[in-house]
Amino acid sequence: MTTNPRPRLEGQPATPVRLHAAPQPVDESGVGARKVVAEGVRTARGVDPHGDDGRRPIAWLTINAPGRGRTPTATSWCACGRDLRARGQADVFALVASHDYHRTACPLRNPQEGRAAA
Repeated sequence: MTTNPRPRLEGQPATPVRLHAAPQPVDESGVGARKVVAEGVRTARGVDPHGDDGRRPIAWLTINAPGRGRTPTATSWCACGRDLRARGQADVFALVASHDYHRTACPLRNPQEGRAAA
């Protein structure tokens, strides 16, 4: 006598003895080749739905303030060539003020061509 090594759990259906393949859909049109791409699906990359307003970051101010008893550091970088670093609380505060002023004086942000002299 052979017994089932694992008892069935209550409420679980019995496993079928034979597995059958699922029925496959039949192409009733019989004309032409199979479609490779679904209708209405864009295959080529189209226009970006979010758009581009032309703005680009040109200046970065990075501040690292690790906490009490540690030395803060900062870096001010701009695409015009400005690249300054500071260590210590007083120097970091001065660099932040300098970076803020540079935003008004940067030649990339404020081109001088075509402006009337003051």
